[in-house]
Formats: sequence, C-alpha cells, structure tokens
Amino acid sequence: MTKQYRIPGRGRVNTARRVTFTFDGREFQGYEGDTLASALLANGQHLMGRSFKYHRPRGVVSAGSDEPNALVAVGSGPALQTPNLRATQVEIHDGLVAISQNRFPCLKFDLGAVNTLAAPLLPAGFYYKTFMWPRSFWDKVYEPIIRASAGLGVAPTAPDPDQYAFRYEHCDVLVVGAGPAGLAAALAAGRAGARVIVADETAEAGGWLLSDTTSRIDGKTGAAWAREVVDELNAMPNVRLLTRCTAFNYGPHNMVALNERLTDHLAHPTVGQPKERLWQVRAKEVVLAAGALERPLVFDGNDRPGVMLATAARTYLNRYGVACGRRAIVVTADDAAYRVALDLKDAGVTVAAIADLRPAPDGALVAAAIRAGITVLPNTTIQRAHGLNRVCSVELAQLLPDGSVGKGHQWRADLVLMSGGFTPSVHMFSQSRGKLVFDEELGVYVPGQSAERERSAGACRGVYRLDRVLEDGARAGAEAAAATGFDGSAPQWQTGDLDEPGRGGFAGALPRRGKGLRAMAFVDYQNDVTAKDVKLAVREGFRSIEHIKRYTTTGMATDQGKSSNVNALGIASEALGRPVEKVGLTTFRPPFTPVTFGAFAGHAREFLFDPVRRTAADGWARDRGAVFEDVGLWQRARYFPINGEDMETAVRRECLATRSAVGIFDASTLGKIEVVGPDAATFMNRMYVNGWTKLAVGRCRYGLLCRENGFVYDDGVVGRVAADRFHVTTTTGGAAGVLNMMEDYLQTEWPDLDVWLTSTSEEWSVIAVQGPLARKVLAPLVDGLDISAEALPHMSMAEGSICGVPMRLFRVSFTGELGFEVNVPSRHGRRIWDAIWAAGEPHGMTPYGTETMHVLRAEKGYIVVGQETDGTATPDDVGCGWAVSKVKKDFVGKRSLALPALKAPDRLQLVGLLTLDPSEVLEEGTQLVARPDEAVPMHKLGHVTSSYFSATLGHSIALAMVAGGRARMGETLYVPVEGRSIPVKVTNPVFYDVEGARLNV
Repeated sequence: MTKQYRIPGRGRVNTARRVTFTFDGREFQGYEGDTLASALLANGQHLMGRSFKYHRPRGVVSAGSDEPNALVAVGSGPALQTPNLRATQVEIHDGLVAISQNRFPCLKFDLGAVNTLAAPLLPAGFYYKTFMWPRSFWDKVYEPIIRASAGLGVAPTAPDPDQYAFRYEHCDVLVVGAGPAGLAAALAAGRAGARVIVADETAEAGGWLLSDTTSRIDGKTGAAWAREVVDELNAMPNVRLLTRCTAFNYGPHNMVALNERLTDHLAHPTVGQPKERLWQVRAKEVVLAAGALERPLVFDGNDRPGVMLATAARTYLNRYGVACGRRAIVVTADDAAYRVALDLKDAGVTVAAIADLRPAPDGALVAAAIRAGITVLPNTTIQRAHGLNRVCSVELAQLLPDGSVGKGHQWRADLVLMSGGFTPSVHMFSQSRGKLVFDEELGVYVPGQSAERERSAGACRGVYRLDRVLEDGARAGAEAAAATGFDGSAPQWQTGDLDEPGRGGFAGALPRRGKGLRAMAFVDYQNDVTAKDVKLAVREGFRSIEHIKRYTTTGMATDQGKSSNVNALGIASEALGRPVEKVGLTTFRPPFTPVTFGAFAGHAREFLFDPVRRTAADGWARDRGAVFEDVGLWQRARYFPINGEDMETAVRRECLATRSAVGIFDASTLGKIEVVGPDAATFMNRMYVNGWTKLAVGRCRYGLLCRENGFVYDDGVVGRVAADRFHVTTTTGGAAGVLNMMEDYLQTEWPDLDVWLTSTSEEWSVIAVQGPLARKVLAPLVDGLDISAEALPHMSMAEGSICGVPMRLFRVSFTGELGFEVNVPSRHGRRIWDAIWAAGEPHGMTPYGTETMHVLRAEKGYIVVGQETDGTATPDDVGCGWAVSKVKKDFVGKRSLALPALKAPDRLQLVGLLTLDPSEVLEEGTQLVARPDEAVPMHKLGHVTSSYFSATLGHSIALAMVAGGRARMGETLYVPVEGRSIPVKVTNPVFYDVEGARLNV
C-alpha cells in the first residue's frame, strides 16, 4: 500500500491491522476502521465515479452520508451486489469487492463523457422538448436509449440470500445522533432514569469530535470525552446505544424508523446473522441532534476530483490519517475552514492560500492562519477549477467594490477545499411535520414549532460553538426525561478556547467574470444540475421552488438535496429578485438516506411475502390433481380434471354431476365473523340493508352490506345462532375489509353498543354438499339431527354434531340445488371431509371447484361482489332491491340510496344475455351497444360481467350490467369484437329453475 497520502500519527484507524480489498478489479490495501473513500484516498485514488447525465469524472465531496458523488456497487454476483452505496459510508474489510458505476468501458476512460460536449443541448427540462419527431422513433430509438441510460447502478437480478430482522421497541427518550449534542442529551436522560435509545449512522459515536484535535472538554480531547460518555451510557441498563443505525423516517405519534446495519463491515459474518435490522421505535420524547452539513460552493469545475468540502478533508486527516492532497487551496465564506487549513499545515500539507469571499475576515482563527504563514486573500473568489480526472489548478480573482470580478490568477493545487457555511440538518424535523423558520442571521432554515413531542439540539438548530452545543444537548435530554416523569439535572462541562464555526456563509452561485456560457458550476452533483439550469427554470416561468426542483431535478437525487438545496434557493432567489425566505423550501421526504429493499421486506419474502392460506381439504384436492387458483390470500381448487381433461370439459362434467346427483365443494375460505352481545341485532340492523330483529334463532338470511355511498360492498349468508349471536359470512376476498368496517363503526360511531366482533374465518372448515342427493349423503353422518325439508327448510341452520364432531349445519345453496354447508372446527375439517366423501361415493358424488361454482351460480342469476358489482352498483342495480328494508330507521348507506341519481331508471342494471349462436361464449368485460353500425366512438350501454357455457342448459349464458336493463327485456343488443359484432338477446338473469323449486326439495 502506498503511504504517500497517509500521515503517521494521525487518525483513529487500526494501523496494526491491514485490510485488502479491490476496486474495479485493482487490489488496494487500507486499515481496519477505514471507509472505502478514506482507503482509496490514502492510495491516491481520487477518481471514484462518473456523473449521471454528463459522465464527468467525480471524486468524493464529503466524508459522510451527504456524499453525492462517490456512489459504488459493493459485492459480486447477481444476488450479492448492492448498487449506489456511498464510498464514504462503506467500511472496508478483507475481501471487499467494490465497483464504480455509470461508466463504459472503464472508469478512467468513459465513452459517455461525450455527453459533456452536448451539454448545451441537454439543459434542464430538455426531455420535455425533445424526442418528439419523428413520432415513429419513440418506440424503436428514443425509448430504448433512454431506458438504457437511466439509473446509476445495476440492480441485482437474483434473489437476495441475506437475512433481515425487524423489531418494535418503546422508549422514553429517543436521541437521533451521537455527536456532542446527542451524547450530552443521552447522558442527561439516562442519568435521570429514563429508558433511552441513541441512534447514530456512523460506526463510532462522537460525531465531529472524532475529527477535532484542538477542542478540550474538562481538559480532555473531544474524542476522549466522547469515549468516556459512551462507556458510561453502555454501562447503564436503561440506555441502548445503536451505531451504524440511521433514523430515516419520522412518522406520526413519535414513531421513528431506524435502519441498523449489522454485518456490512464484517468479512465473515456468523451464519444466519441478519444483515440489517429495521427498528420501529415508539418514543415518548424525541431529541433530534442530527448536526449540520457543510455547504459546497458553486463555481465552474466544482465537481472535479480533488474538490471537496473543507471539513471533509479535516475528517479524512484527523479521523482516518489521510491527507487528501499535497498542495491545497481553501475557498471559504466561513471561519471553520481556517481550522482545517491549520490542521493541514500542521500535518505537512502545503496550504497555498485561503481565498475568503468576505471583505474583511477577522477573528482568532484568521489571525492564527496568518501567524502560521498561510496566505489569506480576503474579498477573493474562485472562478474555476482546472483538471480532468484530478484538479491541477484554480483561478482566483478579486471581488471589486462594484460587485464585479477582477482579473484572475492561476494557482497550482491538487486539492481545493470549499466551505460555504453550514446548513442545519432539518430533514427529520421536517418529516415530523414541524414548521421551519428562516434565521436571517445564519441565512438558513432552522426548526421552529414542533408537531410532535420533539426537541432539536445543537447544530441541527443552528447552535455551533461546542460549549453551547453541549449545554443545548444536555438541556434537551433533561427536559425530555422530565416530560416522561423522570427528574434529573443537565450535566455541565468546562471547555477551553473554542473555535467559532458558523461565522459567515454563502448561498448561491459565486460571482464570476463574463457570462460564463460554457461554465459548468454544479448545484446538484448527483443529478448534474448546474446554476444555469436553475436560472433557466426561472426564465421559463417557474416561480415555486417545488416547481423549480421538479423541472431541474435539483434535490431529487438519493442525497435528498443535502448539499444542493440551500444553494439552489440562493440562485433562485437572485433570479426571482426575492429574498430567500420568500422563495420557500422544498419538502424533505423519507428516507433520510437510502434503505435497502431487504430491510423493508424483512421476513416477508418468498412464501412469506404473499402468504398462502390453505384449507383443511387442500391436501385431498392436490392428491386428486386439482388445478388451483389464487383467491385473495387463499389457494382454491379451480377444477378437478380426470384423464387429461381441459378446464372446459372438466367443468361441464362437474356441473352436470352436481345438478343430477351430488357435488362436494370446499367453501372454507369464506369470511366468517361472530357478532355477539346483547346489542348484536341492533348492530346488524345498522350495518346491513336487511332487517335482523325479527330473524328467528335457527334461521338464515342473505345479508347485503353497503358503504356510506349506498354502493354494494359485500354480501353473504347470516345465521342467527342465538338471540345475541350471529354467524356472519362474507366473500373470501372481503373478509378483512368487512371486519375492519364493522370495527370502525363500532368503535367510532356506536361505542355505546354492547357487541363483540371476532374473526372466525380460519376456525371453521366449511364443506358444501350440493345436489338432489345431498340429504341422502349427510343424513347418516349427522348425530341425531333431523335434516328433513320440514325440520330444516331452506335458509335455516342447526347446531349439532357430525361423526362426533361439533357442527353448525346451514341449509343454504349457491348452486340452486338442495344444499347444505357443514361447518366444523378446522382441526377436524379433513376428517369430516373424508367421511362425507366416503358416504357420497356410492351416490356418485363429484368434487367441484370454483369455476364450476361460478357457472352454477350464474345459471341461477346469483351475483358475485366484485364481478357484477364495481363499486358503483346499488342493491337495486344488481337485482337485490328486495333485500333493502323499507321500515328500518337507518342503516349504512340509507341516505345515499334515497338520492335521485341512485334511483334513476337509466342506471346500469343486472340482466341476462343469450347469444343467437348457443355455442358462442362472450368475453367478460366486453361492451354492449345498441347498433352494430354506430360510428366510433360508439355509445356503450353496459358491459358483460360473467359469461360461461352452461352444460345443463346446452347453450352459453351471460350476466351483464346494462343501462335501464330491466326495461330492455327481449331487446337485441350487440357486443363489438374485432372485425364483427355479436348479437345478444336481453333476458331475465335467472336462467335455471326460475321458481326455485329445486332449492326446496
């Protein structure tokens, strides 16, 4: 490993432990504790990536999570390579494989760099004005090129083999950030006895104190003080300190999401150890101590490798022992950069000059720099940085009294450090819906009124000096603990002579000489947005900063505008001629930094991602070769082919067998809700359109449920088990929604009702025995229960037992035949299914699936919610107006059903359709029109909702929703299909056994 950029005696890395890794196939060495960025810089590798649009050479700008340039892919193979990781956050380990992105054929020579030559043709919003001609080029030329160029990295193509964990946690105080303010807050709250969680995104708590060699706290260095505080916190049983853990989302009611990276830094993690853990923390109080971000300066060539933030260079020097260059130029509008220059000079780096934008910089740090022999150039700006894959020189120029820029002078440098001041990190505060206010003195937005039980502390609210940061953090921690019932005092510390960071600052594009038509001064590094792009957006009429953001894409990259937002505001402010605070601020959205999909998915992958629910008889159906379909979360047998039958043949056989003898059907997936309590009947009366007060115990009724808008939401048979108990069935897919709706009304509208709701969908296995011989099959199996037509008529129920197993037996039918639904506890479902099957075989029993069920119900004109209904159908529209009570005072949807629009005669109404060709089966979803010769666009009268071939009737049948359908009986309508129109006759939707005689045998 080359030592040309390593500074002996500097840094916190473990120089006794060397680490070997590769970058773009080249082997490098670093030390334990290095990040990928620090290790590459130590080896003289400043070029780490290419920009998104122009493919310009890019190196690191920062040393933390705000890094916009050095995005790399880590890992190898189609499953293990993770794209778009920040080199500043990737911790190296033996065997690490990192690859640069967005280049071809290689990083040093990228053919995509030709885009720079076309930059005048690719300004902001160019995609709104181009690719429009010739029209035929879009599909074959433009779109393929755009899609191939889009994206920064390559997404994995194989399943992720890693494990991810998930955890809920509660605490009294959550502290976000473990810099000086965060540690002080955690210590105050922890000493008070509060349960504290501290989350920090870096590998070591301490924040900027780990890069500061001059500050003293109680006579100790900042890093030593941080270590003592961390040790004390770790010794407290009521405190949990999480490093490598990013708070990325601040939700309502102090629910904060954390992403903890557990194994990314390990060469050989333990088998089965989760890679990441997603925390959902509900905190009584939150202390935000997220710090502040240094702003870059906007000038021509500010994206060249070797141009970086001043404090980033200090971090690399003092935390990692790396000098980022040999000869530095510092350009600043803030005092903090002077401390960086002094540290660099002390480490042996030549500081050629400090160019200060301010006309008369003063203060202790300025004086110290002059005493150290560093040339300080007040009232000086930078015009441009020269170089290709590494900066080699800069042009500095004097700012003249009239505001113009004087003649430039070249300065040789391989490192350009810039500091435009500091921007408080208000992302999490903004996510919490807190109100930001503009601080005129600092020139930045800071937290104002909180929307949650939250308090910000330290630099994230514009407090920069160390003694004030510690005081602010300790006070916030003590107040947070007190708010949760724990008394404690804020700790106090003595500090020595202190720097004054935050004095000064600049936002916007630096002044330049001339028009700069060819200048490329970048505001948003990641999206290649320049100062000219922001000005162009204003010239094109955009006034809102949110519109400017979207037109230019500034602040829309993966760094969420951490380094670009304030400068974009400054440029827009100048272009609009309005103060920055009048321009506004863009919205900060979660996540704070990108989070892997694996962390969000957690255990919800493969079969757990979309869990499959199986009934007790599932194995039986699979053993007999059933073909299954997904219905909600359930898998249901669709049909049972014999000897290679296709679906059409199998379904016809199953229909005929059920109509002529007996069929068995697994109806266990139906939703089931137990409504119990003294007010159960009152609750049912209010929820459903039907009346329930007079329903006798042991009787059933078809229940229809509407939403407030009067449209059908769900349906099902309801049995009254006892005076205070109803067995409610719902559609398979609607079970959860119906229960949620019931709970919503019970808890918010009718909390006075004495009712309990319990989902029993999986408690009962339901075996439907349907057909003329159904009673003969069941009668020998039920234990002493009379199931004759007289004792158990249609739409009745009885409790008893079957084969010694408790049972609820319903005399109901969805086929139009004599039918029973046997409900038994699911643990006995398979045994009872086998018993019924054994009893039915001598009678020619046939298993049938959902496809046959649909044909049989369509023959009877029974609706399926979601097929005949579409969210805009009323009970009357689907032929169920008879179910709506005319005497009930109120029920959900009653007022809406009284609206004239919902009673209009030309509404879509359920009808039957017969094709003139009995063998022609209509396609579901096709439209209906009055005349086949009507000009396009034709006036549609309705659509086909269900369509099948009826083996029982010997011809096709269909159900449809047709405008004024009941008044069109006997009319001929037409179904336009490709090249022709199919004539159909409008009929009664009940095709089979119109009188219902077969139900009552």
